[in-house]
Order: sequence, then structure tokens, then C-alpha cells
Amino acid sequence: MADPVNPPGAPSARGRDARARLLDAAVQAFAARGFHGTTTRDIASAAGMSPAALYVHYGSKEELLHEISLAGHRTALGICEQAVAASEQPAEQLRVLVRDFVRHHAANNTVARIVNYELGALAPEHRAEIDGLRHAMDVLVRDLVRRGVRDGEFDTPEPAVTGAALLSLGIDVSRWYAAGGWSPDQVADHYAELALRMVGASGSSPG
Repeated sequence: MADPVNPPGAPSARGRDARARLLDAAVQAFAARGFHGTTTRDIASAAGMSPAALYVHYGSKEELLHEISLAGHRTALGICEQAVAASEQPAEQLRVLVRDFVRHHAANNTVARIVNYELGALAPEHRAEIDGLRHAMDVLVRDLVRRGVRDGEFDTPEPAVTGAALLSLGIDVSRWYAAGGWSPDQVADHYAELALRMVGASGSSPG
């Protein structure tokens, strides 16, 4: 009988642990040195493994970057999709989307910096996959702003540009955020209010 926990072809628990250690080590190394400044030896050493052991689980450091980037973008897209599904009102959808999107990028700023600012190091086929996820987020947010304008909840002359700006602001939080100042919740709540002002939401304060 097949093992329901470890089906045929799935990595063992020990293998999953090793992959997780390598991913954590890659995040720290990429954050400290950048992708191009990091060697596979750096990653293996931080994970407590030999360089040869890394290649048991990953073919290259680019594969590690791809897995980190793929997980991060899927999470970000999921946040956007859940926000839109949480309400039927564009203003509430946007408030929740920006709040949760910004909180994610602040609370996970180390990983988010790698996910968003090391895209140029991805192999073409991996970059295309990530670009597809980023495009899906762009379309979702732009459509949300357009619906808000159509329904009379928002007042902005360029919904597409405004939608792109909203995502860019949220992503950029990972670049400058550092623990010890504002909390992720404080930043997220403030950005949510800024977002409503940007789209000219009914009842939002211009000040």
C-alpha cells in the first residue's frame, strides 16, 4: 500500500527538511550579498551542508531563487484574490487588498525584497512564469479600480495607471521597511487609507 504521507516520487521528510534549510539559507544569503554575489558554497555552508549536498535537491542557485520567487508571487496573488472575494464593494475590496498586501510586504520584507528585486537573475522560462503571476495581479487591481470608477465609488481619470501605482507602492514597502519603527499593521492601515485617497473614493479625506 502506498504511503499517504510520502506518496511515490515525493521527497522524504528528511528531504523536505533539507530543502527548507537550503531555501532559508538562500534567502539570508541573497539578502546579504545579492543573487550574483552569492555562491552555492555560501548557501550550502549556511544550511550546514556540503556544496555537493545542495545539488541533490537543487540543480543551481537559480532554481532556489525561482522557488523563492514563485512561492512569494503566488502568496501575493492569493492575497489580492482573497481581498476581492471578501466583499462586493470596490472600496472595501481595495481597502482590504492594500492593507493585507502591504502588511505582507512589511512583515516579510527580507523575502519580499528578493522576490521583487532579483527578477533579472531568473532564467527566461522562470521569468516568464513569474511575469504571468505579476500580470495577473496587475489585471486584478486595474479591473478593481475600473469597477470602482464605473460604479461611482472612485474618481480617477487613469484607472490603469492608478492600479499600477497602488501595487508599486505596496511592493516598495519591502525595500525600505525595517522593524523597530512602525509596525506592519500601522504601515498597512495607513497605506490602505492612502489608497482610497488615490482613487478618489467617496468619503475619503483629501488631507
